[in-house]
Amino acid sequence: MFLIVLDGAMVNLAASTIRSGLGLTAAELTVVANSYLIAVAGLVLLGGRLADVLGARRMFLIGMSVYVAASALCALAVNGSMLIAGRVGQGLGAALTVPAALAIVLLLYTSAAERSRAIGIWGAVSGGGSLIGVFAGGTLTEVLGWQSVFWTPVPLGIVAAVAVWRTVPPIPGRPGRFDLAGAVSITLSISALAFSMVTAAESGWTAPPTLVALVVGLAALGAFVAAEHRSSHPLVPLSAFRRATVATATAVMVLAGGTLTSLFFFLPLYQQDVLGMGPLMTGLAQLPIAVMIIVGSVLAPLLAKLLGLARALPVSLTVLLIGILWIAINPATTFTWQHTGAFLLIGAGLGLGIVNGTTMAVRDSGDGESGLLSGLVNAAQSLGGAIGLAALAAIALSAAGSTSDVSFTAAFLGGAGLVALAIALSIIPLLSRRRTAAPTL
Repeated sequence: MFLIVLDGAMVNLAASTIRSGLGLTAAELTVVANSYLIAVAGLVLLGGRLADVLGARRMFLIGMSVYVAASALCALAVNGSMLIAGRVGQGLGAALTVPAALAIVLLLYTSAAERSRAIGIWGAVSGGGSLIGVFAGGTLTEVLGWQSVFWTPVPLGIVAAVAVWRTVPPIPGRPGRFDLAGAVSITLSISALAFSMVTAAESGWTAPPTLVALVVGLAALGAFVAAEHRSSHPLVPLSAFRRATVATATAVMVLAGGTLTSLFFFLPLYQQDVLGMGPLMTGLAQLPIAVMIIVGSVLAPLLAKLLGLARALPVSLTVLLIGILWIAINPATTFTWQHTGAFLLIGAGLGLGIVNGTTMAVRDSGDGESGLLSGLVNAAQSLGGAIGLAALAAIALSAAGSTSDVSFTAAFLGGAGLVALAIALSIIPLLSRRRTAAPTL
């Protein structure tokens, strides 16, 4: 997980340099980012199912092998198409690796208290990847070029695979089948919906390509729901959403994923294009975000214990909302202390919110559900990332008009809107609980 977050942070820092190096437009750069997200979002649920049926350790090793090979392809890319192919491969590798890794953690630690602590460590390690990634990404890009951010995961991925192979005992799989129809339909749905939003920014919402892609995406989504109803071994057992905690956490993670992904896509571009910062200074300036993600991840279990998990989640998201709004309304064209203050709040909110949202979803997982629920959480975050980035990119490109190619204010306000909606959803269980507990007159 550290490696995948590290690489993601480095790629975000190198985005502006990649764009100029390969001659990409703003819309094409969005497609490069979304190609990875779509692969993860569409296949991570299948990855979780494979971890349950074939064994988490085995799927981790397969997924890491794919990720390493795809990273090398990205580093060798000479045009946008080749880079997109590599990013799709990285997405496939991450979709197999991440749910398998979290499933291993859940299988090794079985009590609720142990899992809360383990997930806190998981979040802190992810924050560590972000911390080092924002520094290493800027440094490597400025010194060695953007290709270096893709070469870096190759040796680290090999080390990670060998470490898991040598230290994690074989984990037997459970009997079951794979819902390929569900995986194909949800991937097609996400791809078409994301494409429709990116196309809308260039051609308009009434353009034939936009409308066709939108119809295909919605039809594929309906086909996915129908496939899950019919399948004897569904990719997503719809009964899981009857649990209020799983349904709420999944919805929140969709919105959080859209916010996180779009934020870390637009923020480095904003720093370099508007604030005039180089890749190295951009990374150094983002260190407060990464540090506070670690701090927030560590403190998340303590906040949940103090307030209760149902109250801790909206509080965490509110911290994130304040930080994003602070960036959105800041008119400065040079980096100031206000940016640092906003970055501290954003990092704390992300660390607290994602750990508490993940804990809410997986804390009560039963026997055989660890891969399913871990895949569901990651799928929700990746789904939100793919659709959220496409939607906010469309808004930012459309709002820019003829003055520039991206309206960063529109992008950040759109991200704040997603967080506000997540807060509203996270409060619903509290309101329901109060109505249930109210005395009947």
